[in-house]
Amino acid sequence: MIETADAEYDDTAIRFLEALWGDGYLSPGGPEEVDRVVEGLSFEGKTVLDIGCGSGGITLHLVERHGAAHATGFDVEQPVIEAARRRAAAHGLSDRASFVQAPPGALPFADRSFDVVFSKDALLHVPDKDGLFAEIFRVLKPGGVFAASNWMIGHDGEPSPQMKAYIAAEGLSFAMASPARYAQAMRRAGFADVTVTDRNPWYREVARGELERLKGPLYAPVAAVVGAAYVDKNIRTWEAMQKVLDSGEHRPTHLRGWKPDAIG
Repeated sequence: MIETADAEYDDTAIRFLEALWGDGYLSPGGPEEVDRVVEGLSFEGKTVLDIGCGSGGITLHLVERHGAAHATGFDVEQPVIEAARRRAAAHGLSDRASFVQAPPGALPFADRSFDVVFSKDALLHVPDKDGLFAEIFRVLKPGGVFAASNWMIGHDGEPSPQMKAYIAAEGLSFAMASPARYAQAMRRAGFADVTVTDRNPWYREVARGELERLKGPLYAPVAAVVGAAYVDKNIRTWEAMQKVLDSGEHRPTHLRGWKPDAIG
């Protein structure tokens, strides 16, 4: 279900992305975008699973800011899990936030374990969308909610040359699908009241600012940490990404759906 190759988010990648997106964040928008994903939901007293938790900033945010009773971060990569555990200890939250690393496959959690399943820009690494949402549905309690942000492609046909160039530049195990394909997989799994919210207009402008910062004030301090060649490579990646954001083919999207109360 959760599939990826060897570690793609090593210590260098973590340092680079956190320099760009904030301490503990390996995807754009920081805590403000997380708050938008979960807007209107109550986490008080709830158990939360954060799929693709990365280095733990979001998992801890769901406890500190949103009042989750306990949040479990899950990732297939060991370097980010180790970073997340260190961050939880530093925040004094090891009793309310735990982190689980497991190899690709079924989620290592019992049926009906969580009130909320959250994910931020991680599900694009999973090729089997139907299997993914069957697993998410399984671990949710009846009446539970799934809320996520994810990077998607605007269609399910052959990617454009520009999109292929962007994916090649990223060098990551992307398995992008359209918002319609995600919604279909959610409904097939049993989710009700599925909603899809396009975030391309937002990230198109945010990414432009990220690229300007990488070329400008961030270049020297980040290059001092990860090396100039690494920053140069990512500038080329951002330039390729901006083209498919501007064309609308790259479509960051919010998802939400509910597990009906009647499901046993």
